[in-house]
Amino acid sequence: MTDLDTRTSDEAAAEAKRLSRKARRRKRLGWSGIYLILGIFAIAMIFPFVYMFFTSLKDSSDVFTYPPRVLPYEPETIDVDGEQLPLFTIESEEGDERSMVLVESGIEAGLFAKPDDLETTIAVPLEFATDTGATVVVDGEDLPIYTVSFAGDTEDLVLIRGTAVGEFVDPDDPSVVGYAVVRTAQPSERVTARWSNYNEVLGIRDFDKGITNTVLITVLVVAGSLFTSIMGGYAFARMKFPGRDQLFVGYLGSIMIPFVVLIIPLFQIVVALNWNNTLAALVWPFIYTAYGTFLMRQFFLSIPKDLEEAAFIDGASRWRILWTIFVPLSWPAIATLATFQFLYAWNSFIWPLVVIDAGNTESFVLTLALSILGGQGADQPQLVFAGVAMAVIIPLAVFAMAQRYFVENVASSGIK
Repeated sequence: MTDLDTRTSDEAAAEAKRLSRKARRRKRLGWSGIYLILGIFAIAMIFPFVYMFFTSLKDSSDVFTYPPRVLPYEPETIDVDGEQLPLFTIESEEGDERSMVLVESGIEAGLFAKPDDLETTIAVPLEFATDTGATVVVDGEDLPIYTVSFAGDTEDLVLIRGTAVGEFVDPDDPSVVGYAVVRTAQPSERVTARWSNYNEVLGIRDFDKGITNTVLITVLVVAGSLFTSIMGGYAFARMKFPGRDQLFVGYLGSIMIPFVVLIIPLFQIVVALNWNNTLAALVWPFIYTAYGTFLMRQFFLSIPKDLEEAAFIDGASRWRILWTIFVPLSWPAIATLATFQFLYAWNSFIWPLVVIDAGNTESFVLTLALSILGGQGADQPQLVFAGVAMAVIIPLAVFAMAQRYFVENVASSGIK
């Protein structure tokens, strides 16, 4: 091999390495862009819940703070003669900031300024000012001149307008007194959490009873729908009987009927059974689900028939085959169905609103309790957010635990 061939080979190898590194960099940049976009969407989806949760920990005064803040704050207080007084940051005439305690508010005062500098004002109680009878013309308006004796100084100042101030005292040196307009003073605050909001919500019109009833109804609906869906799905997937396919098509067609169309017939049945205003009316209509039967049928069809035939040869009955072979192999589909039924039963609102009277708090569910709690949202929105947070956290936890099975079901069942 000549030197020319060797150089050509080395150059080709170097070029290949360069192109490989360039391709890897391009791939990394591509994935970085995808992760960035997904991260932005994730933040946009999660932020409302985070804001709701932090708002549920706020005081009512903090909720209406403008501009809005995410974290909950509360005013800092300090003990003065056995009384908790709010702490403020007050700016002195020299421009220094000092932490002072508000000891009195609503003091009649005035905003005064020097005749040659009307832009810089100072708030002084009127008890420290004496009208001289003289005036000064400002923008065509006569403004009175007062002799103001304050903080050891006496000076003639122009009264710009009247106002109300608060008296502030330095907690470390009570002899240091200042006056300022309370609404413009900067309160000293700290991040805190009012967990008592949740206790207050639980005490509002049997809210805790609504949670208990919702948990009970959800458990019964999930258990009942799983049982009927497993039984129906196995029958349609493995058992042969006259009219099976036609019955399945008709049963599946019921999915196309909107629930609002069925409200009146279901309500008439509930009234005929004397179940209105009872928890039974909230359970019975939802333990039979065509979607659940369809889901389980599709999954059962994906299970090899050899397993069933081997069990028959060993003398197993259909009942035993169903619960010892099909059900253990169908956990992804069962978890998916349980998650959907849980979310539907937990968040159900229209049907409970129809069959449960507003005065029957013993049969209230969480959604009805939240609707009543929403009436207090005008002046106490933090309580509404606390109630919503309690209603949301459990479904989120259930979905987080079941999502692995949900993905497995989509990947392995007949729904593809």
